[in-house]
Amino acid sequence: MIKRWFAIALLTLLTWLGPVSLTAQAQDLAKATFAGGCFWCMEKPFDALEGVVSTTSGYTGGTKANPTYKAVSSGKTGHAESVQVEYDPSQVSYEQLLAVFWHNVDPLDAGGQFCDRGTQYRTNIFYHSDKQKSLAEQSKAALNQSGRFATPIVTEIVPAGTFYPAEDYHQNYYQTNANLYRFYRFRCGRDQRLAKLWGE
Repeated sequence: MIKRWFAIALLTLLTWLGPVSLTAQAQDLAKATFAGGCFWCMEKPFDALEGVVSTTSGYTGGTKANPTYKAVSSGKTGHAESVQVEYDPSQVSYEQLLAVFWHNVDPLDAGGQFCDRGTQYRTNIFYHSDKQKSLAEQSKAALNQSGRFATPIVTEIVPAGTFYPAEDYHQNYYQTNANLYRFYRFRCGRDQRLAKLWGE
């Protein structure tokens, strides 16, 4: 009888502590938001980082509430195709996320990215805190001063606003439509331009 009572008490305690533990873990996670042209191509490099919990393609930086892909693609809503990264700061730093961002965009292009043209394909770093803002500005300044580029970086660092997840068929596109993703990426000249910019 005592053993049975102890088992019930232990189970009750674990049930009560479980959600608290999960909530604590969720509270330890941080968010980072980047615009780097087509969001399909920005999920994969962040997903490859240990410590990144999830990436979500979406729209931010505009004025229209609940925008659709069609509306954003018109270039009239002010949104940029973006990726929101949820990560564990104890495993991956914001500086590492910034490095991945820079090496996957053309920061000199003010008219879009690669074959995709228009403000909806601009590059932006959307900061969620003063610390993120400071680190982003430092990384941009360091690149500008590195002598790597002949012209200044045009990527703007701006406050994060409302982020609207894109339609389901856009999420994890590089996994769910691998062949089409590779074809698009090649035809868009993304990797060729990145190799020229970053030597990789």
